Amino acid sequence: MNIRNVAIIAHVDHGKTTLVDALLRQSKTKLNKEVADTVCIMDSNEIERERGITIFSKNASVEWQGNKINIIDTPGHADFGGEVERVLSMADGCLLLVDAKEGPMPQTRFVLKQALASQLKIIVVINKIDKPNARPEIVLDKVFDLFIELGADDDTAYFPVVYASSKLGKAGLTPDLEKMTDITPIFEAIFKHVPPPSHDVTKPLQMRVSTISANNFKGRIATGRIENGTLHKGQKIIHMTRTGEMKPYKLTSIMMFQGLEHVEVESAQAGDIVAISGIPDITIGETVADSTNPQALPVLGIEEPTLRMTFSVNASPFAGREGEFKTSRQIRSRLYKELENDVALRVEDLPGGSWMVSGRGELHLSIFIERMRREGYEFEVSRPQVITKIVNGETYAPFERVFIEVPESYSGIIMQKMGVRHAELVNMTLENGIAFYEFTVSTRELFGFRGEFLTDTKGLGIMNTQFYQYQPDIGVLRERDRGSLVVHEDGITNLYGLVNTQERGTLFVGPGVPVYKGQIVGQNSRWNDLHVNVCKEKHLSNMRSKGEGGVEHFNTPKIMDLEDCLEYINDSEVVEVTPKNVRMRKKIELKVY
Repeated sequence: MNIRNVAIIAHVDHGKTTLVDALLRQSKTKLNKEVADTVCIMDSNEIERERGITIFSKNASVEWQGNKINIIDTPGHADFGGEVERVLSMADGCLLLVDAKEGPMPQTRFVLKQALASQLKIIVVINKIDKPNARPEIVLDKVFDLFIELGADDDTAYFPVVYASSKLGKAGLTPDLEKMTDITPIFEAIFKHVPPPSHDVTKPLQMRVSTISANNFKGRIATGRIENGTLHKGQKIIHMTRTGEMKPYKLTSIMMFQGLEHVEVESAQAGDIVAISGIPDITIGETVADSTNPQALPVLGIEEPTLRMTFSVNASPFAGREGEFKTSRQIRSRLYKELENDVALRVEDLPGGSWMVSGRGELHLSIFIERMRREGYEFEVSRPQVITKIVNGETYAPFERVFIEVPESYSGIIMQKMGVRHAELVNMTLENGIAFYEFTVSTRELFGFRGEFLTDTKGLGIMNTQFYQYQPDIGVLRERDRGSLVVHEDGITNLYGLVNTQERGTLFVGPGVPVYKGQIVGQNSRWNDLHVNVCKEKHLSNMRSKGEGGVEHFNTPKIMDLEDCLEYINDSEVVEVTPKNVRMRKKIELKVY
């Protein structure tokens, strides 16, 4: 069977998963009814569907006219960029999706750079041409400019182009939607331009692991492409670790992809993407080699974490009321279990029953916290902190590239806010009344900025961040310029108390909510913390004064989700996470009451 291994890469929300859905459905791939009825087949995780983004890299395969295409759907957010880098090692070509209205975005640059470094054949798909303000010709010029800017050679820069509306399941070689009928032009482009795997079946076995998953019955499952040789079920192999150690094992199963399913097979050969089990301690980037003539492949790098948080057992007055798993033993077991799947995560035991958890960014860690919360875990987390390095006696901290797109009228406030954060302006352009900025800024300085940014731009601004590099630490930690409204007694919030309190700042809770002493229920309009009585009730009497009884207005509270809370808190506060609620409170040991 003719095989093509293709990765689909793009900026977040440019239509990767929708395109894969169209390819799966129109190739008549067999799907079980539960999966076939869903909107985004590949986004199988509940959080992925809610947020509309791909978090975990996934494999699928489709058959088209007797040929097989192995498809790799990759994450689009910068916090998961390391997965993109790894899974591209399984592909021989890629589809680079670009939104027909937005054009190349920050993550487009990152994934394209990785694809060019891997010397893959790139097919550009200008997607979402059905958008009202689509501008495919202008976007095509911008993509070409990006290729040149990233140093693509002549052959790569004259890339094949397909126009598509993955939502409608249509594609064509021209941006005329009316002439399109189905997604066939994408299949044709893949077989015309992407080369088949160039591997040798006669050489000794070599397979490099690109992703890791866990199964309750099969144990650790390693997915990767067979570079050379063949694999057989029950075959004796050598696991070559990152340190050069060689361990003998016997494969218990070999699985290939049919649609979205793992299907067990007896054997596989060079060029196939397979999932194997039977190696309990294998990790990403390591080699599975022939038992008689083991030869290692170059080890894939694993990106280093840049942020860390302290996880602890919940110590609030409401501890133990809402969570199913709340003991230190249960939380610790769950944290270390995650290390089996997520190689970019680090967990370290701390004195006093806490754990230091390190990850690639705020989104990476917040999604892990959200997954634990939905599984029934109850715990608390501290404010995120950057991970610094000592280089030649000097402290280095992580810096990020920040890409901002706002209406020109908000340029002043953006320059002011980024100036306060000691950001360096790298580039600025104006186009049709829209200002595009590119800054370099310390990761530490960005904490809490996203919420401010949305408020300052009235929700019209777009901001994307991407890890840049470690640079000498500027040694400045921007503190929040406003304090918190802190509850001073246990009880249930009352409308009368809330109406009196709302003049003091912005509330995060409404009436009828149980609260406890030390809980944060709002942001003060001044720099200091303020203790408030949101449970206060109106005293009833038989006396009535003139003008009394008028309806008092209560402002809608600002609802704080998990990411908002993590951005909001300072070093004297923690976020309490339970399956039912996310609360913020003052650290009790600080004696702030």
